[in-house]
Amino acid sequence: MGSDMMDVEQLAAYLQRDVREVGKLANRGHLPGHKVGGQWRFARAEINQWIETQMSTLTEKELTHLESSAAHGIDGEPLLAGLLSEASIAVPLSASTRASVLKELVVLAEQTWQVYDPEAILDAVRQREEIVSTALPSGVAVPHPRRPLPAALGESVMAYARTASGIPFGAPHGGLTDLFFLVCCRDDRTHLRVLARLTRLFLRPDFLDELRAAETPAESLDKIVAAEQQLLQP
Repeated sequence: MGSDMMDVEQLAAYLQRDVREVGKLANRGHLPGHKVGGQWRFARAEINQWIETQMSTLTEKELTHLESSAAHGIDGEPLLAGLLSEASIAVPLSASTRASVLKELVVLAEQTWQVYDPEAILDAVRQREEIVSTALPSGVAVPHPRRPLPAALGESVMAYARTASGIPFGAPHGGLTDLFFLVCCRDDRTHLRVLARLTRLFLRPDFLDELRAAETPAESLDKIVAAEQQLLQP
């Protein structure tokens, strides 16, 4: 079986759940899967997208479990601080449309010198947004490719930007978006860890307000790093 496809046992290990529980979820239509010869098969990209759609509904405890299950023994360490730099942050970002925001975010990611194929990344991010917007009701969006792009990256990278005012980005109920985190990872597990870590930060009181009040890339980075450190304190 190819690495992009999983059976029930492999999916259970991937999700850190009991095999019987995963089988029940699949049989009840709660997991995106396909039966081949009477056996369930799951596409990794579809499972990751399903996990992403669940994140905004998870509690802090559930997000922490999801993050640790993908960490392979390296949980509890700074993550975002190692993927973001002042050079990959723009505050404010002059872009005013979804297309221009995505393009400028990839340009920011290039400042890390870890992006080998910016066109491939931009195309993948556009395609992911066309499937369903990553914009949340809180005014934040987390654009990312649907699948890891190891050939396009040296290392996993992030970019962050805040527009001067909110723009239409596909948020629920027509809400506007002004905070953007681009996430580009070389592997699935890092991708899920980053999304879970970000979602945990979004749950912190005042975090988004502090980001909106930050006037420079340096100040924005400081806010993100400080919030992550507080998140990891016992």
